[in-house]
Amino acid sequence: MIDGLEPEPPAAAELFGEHIGGARLFTAALARHGEELGLIGPLELPRLWTRHVLNSALVAPLLRPGRVGDVGSGAGLPGIVLAIMRPDVSFTLIEPMERRVAWLERQAEELELANVTVVRARAEESKLFDSLDQVTARAVSALRTLIPVTAPLLRPGGELVLMKGAGVDGEIGAAEKVIRKYQLHDVEVLVLGEGVVSEITRVFRATAR
Repeated sequence: MIDGLEPEPPAAAELFGEHIGGARLFTAALARHGEELGLIGPLELPRLWTRHVLNSALVAPLLRPGRVGDVGSGAGLPGIVLAIMRPDVSFTLIEPMERRVAWLERQAEELELANVTVVRARAEESKLFDSLDQVTARAVSALRTLIPVTAPLLRPGGELVLMKGAGVDGEIGAAEKVIRKYQLHDVEVLVLGEGVVSEITRVFRATAR
């Protein structure tokens, strides 16, 4: 047991199913090294499972087999968590900071995630990520800033699946111009995890033309 780490919630085994072993290994590694590497804050261990790992896991059913980009993957939330849960999906984890890239590569290797590619880059600067089927991101920036760096990565008909906080409806209002500019349609907010976990997840979902 790692000092201060939140005990595994009962919902973890329910959500991860046969992949719970990988989730446990990843959570333990993040608990041991996350603060020293600047991946998580010093107050996150007592809520690491609930606030971060399960929060990310709830998005897995929204993904389709294909190519998914995770922008600003950082600690691997949600990218590594989703890759553990969805071996049928090919993930490109896009992260500009060298030490975080090294962490992501190490986790992909240690967890034997053959469906993960890690690329050191800023999404808006790179030409490597066109024609993705879906793009996700978590806790990166407001929608009016995030949409211009994520929407161009999608193929026509591709989908944004962006994890957001309680203020997402206000962000949508502030992002109306960029939503129109990037011709996003079927814009919706999904609330995930009600009755399953103690902290729900909100997702902004939209489709590119």
